[in-house]
Amino acid sequence: MKVFVILPAAGLGTRMAAGGVSPAAPKQFLTLHGLPILIHSLRAFEAVSRVDTIYVAVRKNEIDRVKTQVAGHGVAAKVHVVEGGDTRQESVSNALAALPCTDDDIVLVHDAVRPLIDPVTIDRTIDSVAKHGAAIVALPAIDTIKQVERTADGAIITSTIPRELIVQAQTPQGFRCGLLKRAFAEAQADGFVGTDEASIVERSGVEVAVVMGSAKNLKITQPGDLELAEFYLKQS
Repeated sequence: MKVFVILPAAGLGTRMAAGGVSPAAPKQFLTLHGLPILIHSLRAFEAVSRVDTIYVAVRKNEIDRVKTQVAGHGVAAKVHVVEGGDTRQESVSNALAALPCTDDDIVLVHDAVRPLIDPVTIDRTIDSVAKHGAAIVALPAIDTIKQVERTADGAIITSTIPRELIVQAQTPQGFRCGLLKRAFAEAQADGFVGTDEASIVERSGVEVAVVMGSAKNLKITQPGDLELAEFYLKQS
């Protein structure tokens, strides 16, 4: 059984731009603790011995840039760079098509802008996928969750959802390769666009297990997230 990793990294960083960071610098290429965010994410998976190969999906005009960064920071041994798409789902689909995986191999998909994922959580995710066939990293909800209806006057609460029924999805999200390819093929045939890989697999009727995540495994989407990530790195 082999373990493959896909990092979709074709995003444009529009929320960063809204926060005052130049849109010419997509968030995965911003500097965190002296290194591009993408390199932090790649190093985390390279450090896990069970990970065989990592595929990074980027925009066509960024391929050479990423290959240079990968080579320059010593993570080229396990990394392949492929062309991504206009959406996360397209990027993952493109990378998935390039994987030389068998049905029983494991594929982990991880946000390129979650640079603080730790090897222990990655290992636990691999173990959970090996046992259940599908698993994601997630955190229990802390705040009270309200379901709302959108109206012309704003949102109106329709119900309160018990917190014990809610988790906040993180990544990596892992699946048996055959299962993930079938789910993506079904989604494409039906014109379904999921918010994450688990949502695409769930609609196929597959049960997805949950692996406990960490608040440190944050997704960098806004300028303040960079400061928090820097703080966590200094603490560690």
